[in-house]
Amino acid sequence: MSVILGIDPGSRFCGYGLIKARGNKLEYLCSGVIKTGTKSFPERLHIIFTNIVEIIEENNPDDVAVEEVFMGKNAASALKLGQARGAAIVACTQFNLNVAEYSARTIKLALVGKGQAEKKQVQHIVKTLLGLSKVPAEDAADALAVAICHANTENTLIRMAGVKSGRRGRYQPKE
Repeated sequence: MSVILGIDPGSRFCGYGLIKARGNKLEYLCSGVIKTGTKSFPERLHIIFTNIVEIIEENNPDDVAVEEVFMGKNAASALKLGQARGAAIVACTQFNLNVAEYSARTIKLALVGKGQAEKKQVQHIVKTLLGLSKVPAEDAADALAVAICHANTENTLIRMAGVKSGRRGRYQPKE
């Protein structure tokens, strides 16, 4: 059993989501959005940092997964996103948590089956996989998607560790 904190960083809206993973079974714990408002940029980074610290203290996750920065057309936005991401990651390192990083494409591919999936598709699959009664907010759904991607990746690595390559590319259990 592993409690995973997923983080979808943003300087104005930072999504977070916690799930419990037991093998292939996923259980929703909580999710939400840290809203920083119109405060100065340094104050927004502080809000992200302190809120992530509180979330970790309240939920004691085993692992953290964070979405990587996507370099779009606006370099200034990417830099701000990177700084918000950094504030969240530093909060996690205060607790000696391992932080895994996944690209948006990898996350969408892992959940929806295509790397160019739309936000609504991600929200729908998160709702379905976690058995939620309603679709979570976009940023919270993205954070839950990061956590689910990490759970699936870890599960795959564990399964692979228990097998060795066989003849003709088939896998056989280790002896």
